[in-house]
Amino acid sequence: MKIYGLIDCNSFYCSCQRAFEPKLKRQAVVVLSNNDGCAIARTSEAKALGIKMGDAWHLIRNDRKLSSVQWYSSNYPLYADMSRRVYQTLLDHVPRVEPYSIDEMFLDLTGLHGDLSHRCELIRAQVEQITKIPTCVGWGPTKAIAKLANYVAKDRPEMEGLCDFTDERTRHRFYRNLPVSEVWGIGRRLVPKLHEASLRTIEQFVQAEPAQIRSIMGIIGVRLQAELRGESCLQLSEVAEQRKGLACTRSFGQPITTYSDMREAIAGFATRASEKLRADGLDAGHVSVFIQTNPHKRQDGWYANQVSITCAPTNNALTLIGTATRLLRTIWRDGYRYAKGGVMLNDLAPAGQQTSLFDTPQERSAGLMDALDTINRRYGREAIKPLATGTERSWRPRQGMLSPRFTTDAGEMMEAIAF
Repeated sequence: MKIYGLIDCNSFYCSCQRAFEPKLKRQAVVVLSNNDGCAIARTSEAKALGIKMGDAWHLIRNDRKLSSVQWYSSNYPLYADMSRRVYQTLLDHVPRVEPYSIDEMFLDLTGLHGDLSHRCELIRAQVEQITKIPTCVGWGPTKAIAKLANYVAKDRPEMEGLCDFTDERTRHRFYRNLPVSEVWGIGRRLVPKLHEASLRTIEQFVQAEPAQIRSIMGIIGVRLQAELRGESCLQLSEVAEQRKGLACTRSFGQPITTYSDMREAIAGFATRASEKLRADGLDAGHVSVFIQTNPHKRQDGWYANQVSITCAPTNNALTLIGTATRLLRTIWRDGYRYAKGGVMLNDLAPAGQQTSLFDTPQERSAGLMDALDTINRRYGREAIKPLATGTERSWRPRQGMLSPRFTTDAGEMMEAIAF
């Protein structure tokens, strides 16, 4: 029988901060969204203080009862690298790992020797020892059951971070009391429809006629029901699904009012998007640029626009900067206070794949981009960068509480001092 596991990193962004600052181990920690806007990750201590997901920082930062909270700006380069370290650690213990999100990964536990509970506890211990990230693990005969088991492992302290749903009788005891909203793949929009059909618990969902589920959720719902019954319909992916598109967008730390500043911002977005393309071995054949003012301050003037163009497939940063800034010129309007902008890339295909008789080879530019990426990997992002992206960047997102990039920037790594 196939056995799937799901390992989930607890309060992942906060745990990444704690990994390098042991003094935070029992302290309330909160990580904020871009521009230090609202809470997007909280430790259990922060939750106990009443901080909710999405709470606006500017509304709660002066609350006296929160004076002990350690606030952090989001540090995505650090979080991405820590996720990679968790992934690499897991590969030493299981034959296959499928990342589901930055902090969740499916595991192939089929055929592992010994007691599975002991093995999963060992995996948790190894991940925490090597990466300093605490986790929970749930497992069962399907991916949907493993996801549900992981939820139970995290939700119930008495489970001590482990939940085994391989036994049908065990999981059905939980099915009776768990709401259908906790099923992987059932979003908020579907819950009212299921409730109208008297399907409020997972047990009721599992026992319903497949035709009824199909009428509400389509074939996806039927497969999900089969998964919860123990019939595996979703396999681990051997190869990550190719991106269909990608975007680099940001809200600005302060409004942009000049074309030169916006051009720098768009050039920066195009550069970052090109890095993502090269990391995935892809070219883009369609580029879009958008800019907009603040929709919540329409009294200052409202303007939003987007423009696109089809181009020769490329992942060259300089080429994409040129294309994106030309597009920006066509939609720029003076006299507005712009709050957000971005570059979106579509029509993605494997890099170097000739799609037209008139495509031109890019071997020379590929060498330049390889050199750019190699230097930035070694010395940190933007160790070198296109001049078009600017130097001052007063418009950058607010990150007033940004921690060092402990693992991805040579100048910010921790130093060991011998006494």
